Amino acid sequence: MPYLSKILLYPIKSLDGMEVSQATVLPSGALAGDREFALVDEQGRWVNGKRTELIHAIRATYDLPARTVTLWVEGKIAPQIFHLDEARSRLETWFSEYFGYPVSLQQNLEMGFPDDTSTPGPTVISVASLETVAGWFPGMSLEECRQRFRANLEVSDAPAFWEDGLYDDGSAELVRVQIGEVTLLSHHPCKRCIVPTRHPQTGDRTPQFQQIFSDRRRTTLPANALVERFTPLYRLTLNTQVPSTEAGKTLAVGDQIQPSQFQPSQ
Repeated sequence: MPYLSKILLYPIKSLDGMEVSQATVLPSGALAGDREFALVDEQGRWVNGKRTELIHAIRATYDLPARTVTLWVEGKIAPQIFHLDEARSRLETWFSEYFGYPVSLQQNLEMGFPDDTSTPGPTVISVASLETVAGWFPGMSLEECRQRFRANLEVSDAPAFWEDGLYDDGSAELVRVQIGEVTLLSHHPCKRCIVPTRHPQTGDRTPQFQQIFSDRRRTTLPANALVERFTPLYRLTLNTQVPSTEAGKTLAVGDQIQPSQFQPSQ
């Protein structure tokens, strides 16, 4: 039976993630601590991987119980530890000096800062999917592929692109996915941006990444897939919604995944 084998949170949007053994579902459906912070400029625009390749060189590790982050840039800026709440101004100075313009840190404890606010639930993918995609690009490791696509939940003992089978048949119903005690509702395959085309630590572009990915992706779709759902083909990971009844429940590594079933959309 498929099971939850990895949980990844990204406390500061666009920076490195961290692996955890369990995560709590917020009333919004987001995972507590995931994308809780985001970098913005003076106009309120996000400073992220879509906007600047400089972000890929920043390394970050976290101690969430202690509410600290350690930041550095390999060979350029030595590691420094910041308290996420008490040293906000020092953090903003660090980022502003690095990017060369004023940057502030915004916080959202209710939903975080997902790219798609209509589906703030955790993103889901099978480990086999990541392994298969990594194999499309010579020299790419599973870990590099994982860092490129930045999913929250990874599922083992499931075939490649298992998550593509968790969509409705066009009848306006959502597919319920039960992971341990938590119910997720599948929504759509995530449309990807420029970020996965770059090496997650150097920012170097992989030539023809999107074209190669899309050409190969076409062959992976289920036989009964609604083609329009996967158009354009540059899509990977399952975006989810989470019913309000799941607030406060916990996802944990090792949770088994029950067979999916339809639930009428709200």
